[in-house]
Amino acid sequence: MAEPIVAIIGRPNVGKSTFFNYIVGSRISIVEDTPGVTRDRIYARTNWRGKYFTLIDTAGIEPKSEDIIISQMREQAQMAIEMADIIVFLTDIKQGITAADTEIALMLKKSSKPIILVCNKADNYLKSKEDSYEFYNLGLGDPYLVSASNALGIGDVLDAIYELFPKDEEQQNEIKRIKVAVIGKPNVGKSSLINKILGQNRNIVSNIAGTTRDAIDSDFENEKGKYTFIDTAGIRRKSKITESIEKFSIMRSLLAIERSDVCLMLIDALEGVTDQDAKIAGEAHEAGKGIIIVVNKWDEYEKQTGTLEKYRKEIYNKLSYLSYAPIIFISAKTGQRIDKLFDLINHVEKQNSLRISTSLLNQVINEAIAIVQPPSDKGKRLKILYGTQVSTKPPTFIIFVNNKELFHFSYERYLVNQIRKEFGLEGTPIRIISREKGEKENLEI
Repeated sequence: MAEPIVAIIGRPNVGKSTFFNYIVGSRISIVEDTPGVTRDRIYARTNWRGKYFTLIDTAGIEPKSEDIIISQMREQAQMAIEMADIIVFLTDIKQGITAADTEIALMLKKSSKPIILVCNKADNYLKSKEDSYEFYNLGLGDPYLVSASNALGIGDVLDAIYELFPKDEEQQNEIKRIKVAVIGKPNVGKSSLINKILGQNRNIVSNIAGTTRDAIDSDFENEKGKYTFIDTAGIRRKSKITESIEKFSIMRSLLAIERSDVCLMLIDALEGVTDQDAKIAGEAHEAGKGIIIVVNKWDEYEKQTGTLEKYRKEIYNKLSYLSYAPIIFISAKTGQRIDKLFDLINHVEKQNSLRISTSLLNQVINEAIAIVQPPSDKGKRLKILYGTQVSTKPPTFIIFVNNKELFHFSYERYLVNQIRKEFGLEGTPIRIISREKGEKENLEI
């Protein structure tokens, strides 16, 4: 099951960014005492009591305003409400209920999403308790009193969020589907590919860049398995992003990558690999997702003897960090090789979830050490004591050493290559974490 999404909603200047920053543990959002500072949603993955979720900080809503920028902020916040599983409605207890708060409360009730009412700036608890009674008029239940700037009462809000998360048994009962995010820059054929797979025009197909504003989920089943395809908005260069709503689409695309099992990285065969392709593929790589490079519009590419292998080499030259990712050449228009995608998706998802026993892993590490000795510096040689896998998606290993400073990147890459040589792990990143003896092994990954 996808990790829950929690959106912080409220009018401008009620302390949403301060509240957000405290929960995620860093100053990600700009905090300034001026209404409208946060114009785009900022999001971060965080956890409470061992449960991970995505928290979104939104622009303030001013329901009645006709100002263009504020209208865009309102529209973005409405989109955040639609994509959220849980909503935190933040108000300012010092100002009391405003007309904007009442309008927002009505908007939130229409969403039918679970809502947690929070009164911020409650620095004096006894006085604030008295002031909080009027907030019952919003019809959203008991308000939680917090002071985001002084970190008071936030744990109670997080507990309330936690209680709304799906229970473990609900997650276990969910049908296993492989979640596949179709990613790439605008106009490479993402919607066309999904439409061909589904056999219907589920998503709008247009040659106008930016048609797909949202990430759209489509369930699909065949003899190969059960899948959820996520059609994402094309991610453009930041310099070309002029509309606030399009920035929202980019965030939605990045969230789609986060909640996917496998990413299909679409490349336009006629354009080849661009800098923007490298940026988008890098997002999936950094997120640790299974990746398949899909070259679309191959039917339109002029071919000669050896064209396919030459093109494959050019891709790996430009995307050298994705040398582990398989490449498939397709045509979303004609359906060429699309049937072969499913075997690749199944294979890459299994590789991304692969778990290797500690004994087998150390056997490979010892053989690698025997072939190439670990590096030394000023007479001191790196000693690799043992390794163990601590998580999957992607396969992540802790390597215990005598001195982390001696564990150079080049030797780490050598070990990764040896692990791949033995176990395959095609289509998935591999993460190596070095630890010195005595450091904690049971890390949260």
